[in-house]
Amino acid sequence: MKRLTCLVLPLLLAACAAKAPLTYHTLTSSADPQATGEPAPFRFALQGVTVPPQVDQPQLVIRQGDGIALLEDQRWIAPLADEVRSALSADLQARLGTLDLGDAPRGGGSPVLRINLDVRRFESVPGGFARIEGLWTLRLATPAGDRVLTCGSRLQAPAGPSYQSLVDAHRAALRQLAARIEPVARRFVAADGEADCPAS
Repeated sequence: MKRLTCLVLPLLLAACAAKAPLTYHTLTSSADPQATGEPAPFRFALQGVTVPPQVDQPQLVIRQGDGIALLEDQRWIAPLADEVRSALSADLQARLGTLDLGDAPRGGGSPVLRINLDVRRFESVPGGFARIEGLWTLRLATPAGDRVLTCGSRLQAPAGPSYQSLVDAHRAALRQLAARIEPVARRFVAADGEADCPAS
């Protein structure tokens, strides 16, 4: 029995040593982005964020030719929908100069713009690009009822061969999305309430 243990233990240790360590990724920056615009005369609440079920995995999901692969040793630190929400929230807070209320209780005062994001495509191609496509909805309660505007955006950023570069490319695509939402949100909440969707 001792001899069997002596033979098996080195094999187990070798197998453990050969297994790649897990690397965790996040879409949020180590430092919040700096404010880039005048504080908005309203507050916002980034609420529901959904992602496609194919990529709603703990592992990074990449495209390989006509198929996809789950990278067992490359993982998100939080569920992907939460990662997308956190990154977009930080960018919108910087651009709008106001805090994201999320699901917090609302009091009186300035109007609250509700924002929802439905990601329809979250594509990752190492050495190629990161692509995000989706619909975003602005909703504002008024005495006459809710006003709603839904727009679609297709965003893409170049990615290097490393997985970190791929994550950075998705972060850049989300910054582009915030840059599209911000001016539309300001016009939408303005007194005339007229706002058009940007070119996709």
